[in-house]
Amino acid sequence: MDMSVQKFLKRREVAEASRKLVRAYTTDGMMTYDQATIDSTGAFLVGQLERLDQTLNMPLVEYTWSRDVEIRTDVSPADEIASFTNSALAMAGNVTPGGLNWISNEGNALAGPSVDIGKTGQAIRLWGAEVKYTVPELVKAQALGMPIDAQKVEGMNLKRNMDLDQLVYIGDSNISTTGLVNNATITPSNVPAGASTFTQWTKKTPDEILTDVNEILTTTWQNSGWAVLPNRLLLPPAQYGYIAAAKVSNAGNVSILTYVLENNIATRSGVKLEILPLKWLIGAGVGGTQGQLGTVDRMVAYNKDKKYVQYPMTELQRTPLEYRSLFQITTYWARFGQIEWRYNTTGGYRDGI
Repeated sequence: MDMSVQKFLKRREVAEASRKLVRAYTTDGMMTYDQATIDSTGAFLVGQLERLDQTLNMPLVEYTWSRDVEIRTDVSPADEIASFTNSALAMAGNVTPGGLNWISNEGNALAGPSVDIGKTGQAIRLWGAEVKYTVPELVKAQALGMPIDAQKVEGMNLKRNMDLDQLVYIGDSNISTTGLVNNATITPSNVPAGASTFTQWTKKTPDEILTDVNEILTTTWQNSGWAVLPNRLLLPPAQYGYIAAAKVSNAGNVSILTYVLENNIATRSGVKLEILPLKWLIGAGVGGTQGQLGTVDRMVAYNKDKKYVQYPMTELQRTPLEYRSLFQITTYWARFGQIEWRYNTTGGYRDGI
């Protein structure tokens, strides 16, 4: 073959290869010089006059599920259903069915109690995630002092807590479950309008806000047969921030939150009431859009004691580390259940605050 033809073909091959070349970019907008993105392991091009802070700044995520509900710990990884029972008792009077149990000296037909025990069973489902990384990734991360294995485990734990947060508070519509703030057996109602004709707390006086709080506490107490007073009140963050900052009056130095905490029916009855913010209440009311500001917000009153409400789950398990080619793989798994309202009459919902 002629020498000039060979040179032409060689130049064409180089041109074709250059045409197909695709430059790689990092997610932070810095173009790499080796045509490969390797910053997933924490390797960056650092200049002589650049000071890199190696602090790992993880995503900003907030979860509070362990704050607001007690965990049921008797379930095991082998269980597929978590159940509990409720007993109904009945006993008639002796002289009159609805009266007292007086008896005579010669009486031989005495009334006694009857018991009806009902069982409620709910599924506890498997949750899992696979954590894997290659040996070269691990070696690079070790050399850089940025442990890729620990970061991936931390990311898995973050997703676990985010999933638990949703399951505890609102459940999962894909498997038809509800949670602490949207239980179908608790009937919500709207807070009454104030003198301003608005239901929103930002339009109400401190006394009207206190009236709304006492109403949900008293009604829930009444629904439980005057047996259980709520000791926890959850509010959307905006409403919580408003009553925490707003003063009772221009002449006073007490916030509405302090005023409500000191004068509500629970505190006056010797039950310590906690008022806390919760993001899942934004738009959670009837007619609202979950998580969307400016829609119908909800407040929730309940008693946190595990006798009345709890959540069944198991601790996180892991499989032995598996070596597959260049990969090191392990699977983390657990069982997550559904919120258990042992006595749904101990909870109350009010919308429109």
